[in-house]
Amino acid sequence: MKVLDWFFAYRKEWLKPDIIAGLITAAVVIPKAMAYATIADLPVQAGLYTALVPMVIYALLGSSRVLSVSTTTTIAILTGANIALVAPGADPDLLLRATATLSLMVGAVLVLACVLRVGFFADFISEPVLSGFKAGIGIVVVLDQMPKLLGLHFPKGSFLENLVALFQHLPETSVSTLAVGLGTIGLLVGVKTFAPRVPAPLVAIGAGVAVTAVLGLEAYGVETFGDIPRGLPALTLPEMSLVAQLWPGALGIALMSFTETVASARAFARIGEPALRPNQELLATGMATAGGAVFGAMPAGGGTSQTAVNLMVGARSQLAGLITGGVTLLTVLFFSPFLSLMPQATLAAVVIVYSAGLIQVAEFRAILAVRRTEFIWAVAAFAGVLLLGTLKGVLVAVVISLASLAQQVADPPVYRLGRKRGTNVFRPISAEHPDDETFGGLLLLRPVGRLFFANGQRVAEKIRLLIDEAQPRVVALDLSAVFDVEYTILKMFAEAEARMKERGILVWLVALDPEVLAAIRRSPFGQAVGQERMFFNLEQVVARHLATQPTR
Repeated sequence: MKVLDWFFAYRKEWLKPDIIAGLITAAVVIPKAMAYATIADLPVQAGLYTALVPMVIYALLGSSRVLSVSTTTTIAILTGANIALVAPGADPDLLLRATATLSLMVGAVLVLACVLRVGFFADFISEPVLSGFKAGIGIVVVLDQMPKLLGLHFPKGSFLENLVALFQHLPETSVSTLAVGLGTIGLLVGVKTFAPRVPAPLVAIGAGVAVTAVLGLEAYGVETFGDIPRGLPALTLPEMSLVAQLWPGALGIALMSFTETVASARAFARIGEPALRPNQELLATGMATAGGAVFGAMPAGGGTSQTAVNLMVGARSQLAGLITGGVTLLTVLFFSPFLSLMPQATLAAVVIVYSAGLIQVAEFRAILAVRRTEFIWAVAAFAGVLLLGTLKGVLVAVVISLASLAQQVADPPVYRLGRKRGTNVFRPISAEHPDDETFGGLLLLRPVGRLFFANGQRVAEKIRLLIDEAQPRVVALDLSAVFDVEYTILKMFAEAEARMKERGILVWLVALDPEVLAAIRRSPFGQAVGQERMFFNLEQVVARHLATQPTR
């Protein structure tokens, strides 16, 4: 596994764009990291520490040149849900210890996954399911931040309980707090629309701090964050007594962290750059999360928006991440007093604007246009987050993805083929091609995929129904789309071949993969069929069949 290979291959012409990219990306990362801390109901300094330590560790160990690692909306909401289970309404010290414990466990899970080389597991959550899950997270986060935007206070519960409580407390809305929040949203949208290269979160937070300092918004009932510790983060020891309660959530967060990290890194990889190494990403993200844990940082992951900024402003290597971490360090050391003046409504507005981006209605439309079944999976994942909570929503997302995979492999298609008239192209018979040729007495079938014990009965039933419908004298199985066949299937085929032979129906085999051919030859099925009933392609099958037909 290669680490720091980017350092030894560094080019001096990359230095200037990396420095610029690191500075500009910091302007996006720092305010958003603070916002993510509020999503998790943690002190804002936890967000700053997450943008510092994990950012630097990933830059040293990661394989993506442009990935910017702090944390994400999804990870933040999962972190908050986990910590709320073990430390509801706890004092800041216990919250930081619980966070340290959770982050250390997430980091350990990711490193263990690297050792076991299970980087491929990120592919087990399908894109439609991930879209539904993220949309659900977006709705949950927006609702979670609405009380801060409105200046309301009420005990938090489930999604539906929070929704009802919000409407019940609307008459208590603080007009001044709402004005600050709406003003911030307007500023964010305006900057993103008319000056997209300007870091909108930094502008919004700077404006909130400035207005508070000049007008004294606290006197009008606008709440600020108050004292934010200045200086280097203190070492935070994990609370080992919480391990038993936190481990299920740690597994879910580790899965989402790796999934989002790999997805962001792949989405923004430049052509010609070294290929992403999933198992190294597990190590880098795991070490970044574990390293940040002892400083009270949240679990880490690659952020899509900040990585996009890093790429757009010219980052060429992981040095840009080190620069971003350096700027965060300066913020922690010198600028905390200014951030203390920030209105909570301002940061809530930043969270709402950027979390709303997780709700991609167009993606749901696109999924529905392509495949109704996958749209149902996306809606199920979405509903799972809202109705069952974010932690169980992760489980719902994984179960739906695995169930969809199982459904696909357990029910492979079996196509009846025809020949495009005047060509040697064979394709599934459909109403779109009514002129395709079929051949009396010959049934051409093409099963697709791996044939094994779990789908054998289903494949056999489909073949039987097609044979009963066509009543052929010869059934030609085109196995060109079958890459593996198990003993169970070969035994079933042997039994079926014997029954069809009694009915006067011959079985021919066509276009066998070398490994499939070897397995068939070693089986009783292959011995029953014999070499004389095995063909290289469907053209040979048709030619042999036509040649054996009686002339008129």
